Amino acid sequence: MRRLRVACNAENNIPPSGRRGRKKPPDALDPGEPVLEGEFPEAQAIYLPIPCMQCERAPCELVCPVYATYHNEDGLNAMVYNRCIGTRYCANNCPYSVRVFNWYDYKWEKPLDEQLSPDLTVRSRGVMEKCTFCIQRIRAGEGGRGRGRAGGP
Repeated sequence: MRRLRVACNAENNIPPSGRRGRKKPPDALDPGEPVLEGEFPEAQAIYLPIPCMQCERAPCELVCPVYATYHNEDGLNAMVYNRCIGTRYCANNCPYSVRVFNWYDYKWEKPLDEQLSPDLTVRSRGVMEKCTFCIQRIRAGEGGRGRGRAGGP
């Protein structure tokens, strides 16, 4: 699970967690609430990922005063981070609590700035964030359909 989180964070320009990082990264691999499995004394906590459910009639879209969150043509709940003004209304309306407010203005130091994905914006302090379902990879895969690439017919 940890390797997947690191890969997701690197792909989506999410800074490393820690003192200067976010308390809860907005990715599909957010561990969510623990689920107990087994009986005492062998019981153990298992963390199930809670991704954005991409609601058809997303309550988070209805309350955004600047339309920073919207439904795209693929049916995904997308965001325009540069338009977001950080009212946090969408987080209050999300039934799954997957939207996260970015409290930090992280500075990418050298050489970490060279790993940033050019397909995504680097979000600034004061905006809401959520899992993008790696829309940049979906877009890249659409060009390869029918040519023997993964995702093709």
